[in-house]
Amino acid sequence: MFQRFVALIALSASLMTLAHGQEAQTNLQRVKLSAGMYQIDAQVAQTPEQRQVGLMFRKEMPQTEGMIFVFEQPATQCFWMKNTLLPLTAAFVADDGRIVNLADMKPLTEESHCSEEPVRFVLEMNQGWFAKKNIKKGAKLGGDLFAARR
Repeated sequence: MFQRFVALIALSASLMTLAHGQEAQTNLQRVKLSAGMYQIDAQVAQTPEQRQVGLMFRKEMPQTEGMIFVFEQPATQCFWMKNTLLPLTAAFVADDGRIVNLADMKPLTEESHCSEEPVRFVLEMNQGWFAKKNIKKGAKLGGDLFAARR
């Protein structure tokens, strides 16, 4: 009986953590970015907890929205999609807004996708968004987030 009680408490704690994570990912600060003539409304994941949850468990995301992950300093950044339901493309972005590389990521996989050089930013968009807009490696993203670091 005690073991069932402990298991029930552990399950409740997991569900509360999941619910908190789902809430946190929709209530993040937002920033306006540009990619050529296209505008992006990006949620900003900047704390370790926000970056860890990211877009996990989201079932949909509007085409003009994304999530930008902001790290304290440039480093090789690697992302995976274990609990992410949406197919995404990650743009690994240098301090000046230059896209270092792009990676299409499949939902619910543990395959690691890494930046080709140290970066401070990673922008996740719905998979195909960059390709449809003809935005490739080397293109520059605009926005106050990058201007402050130039």
